[in-house]
Amino acid sequence: MKKDLKNILVVEEIFKDARKGERQSPSNIEKAFGTQDIYAVLKEILEKGDVQLTTEQKRKMMEEKRKAIIAYISQNAIDVRTNAPVPPLRIENAMEKLKIRVDPFKPVDSQIPEIVKVLKREIPLKIATAQIAIKVPVEYSGKVLGYLKSFKVKREEWGSSGELYAIIEIPAGMQGEVFGKLSKLTSGTVDVKVLEVKE
Repeated sequence: MKKDLKNILVVEEIFKDARKGERQSPSNIEKAFGTQDIYAVLKEILEKGDVQLTTEQKRKMMEEKRKAIIAYISQNAIDVRTNAPVPPLRIENAMEKLKIRVDPFKPVDSQIPEIVKVLKREIPLKIATAQIAIKVPVEYSGKVLGYLKSFKVKREEWGSSGELYAIIEIPAGMQGEVFGKLSKLTSGTVDVKVLEVKE
């Protein structure tokens, strides 16, 4: 633990005012934390303290979370009218239009349901998965099988000539990306069919 905490510190000091370089007195540290052990103090600050962020740090955190939310929705959502993926730019524009704010301190996954609910006012979307049936010629089956393992493989069978038949479940918004990758891995010889799209 001490070794891990050591990597956090720039100097092993507690400051009253870091900008001015004024160190805190050992008696005040003792009074506030019940110890003068720098690592015990650091541990308590990390566990119970509030982190003061600059406006720039907060803005950067919000932007990173905003990008993560847009990416997640784009990968997992489809337009209910067309069953097509919703492009990130369309999501981003709708978020701006609807003045959707991202909380820099809340986890991305806890913000998504509410954001999706608000986005539905502008874009008829739903978070869904797609079940895809795939037939791969024998000469590409090894390469494709490795790629398929990054998704939920519902069924995997081998034909009499060594061709691979599989059914996978993917985030619905990734259909184009997955089809493109499968086509590239098989030099365009893959057969792909969407069996079902469901929420």
